[in-house]
Amino acid sequence: MEILRKGESGVIPFRSGRFFNVETKWYFASREGIDHGPFDSKQQAEVSLDVFIQSVINVETKLKA
Repeated sequence: MEILRKGESGVIPFRSGRFFNVETKWYFASREGIDHGPFDSKQQAEVSLDVFIQSVINVETKLKA
């Protein structure tokens, strides 16, 4: 079941999954339209996404300081 995100109203837009695989390798897509990978497993892609998100947050925090 899809729900509205904070600040959204109206019809819920289409959202696709962030993780995908090609043959035996896994990737994740960022909002910037960049595919990151390949990773040997979905779990490795998930961990790498967490690292990527944390690095983006760190950069944004430093830019605001």
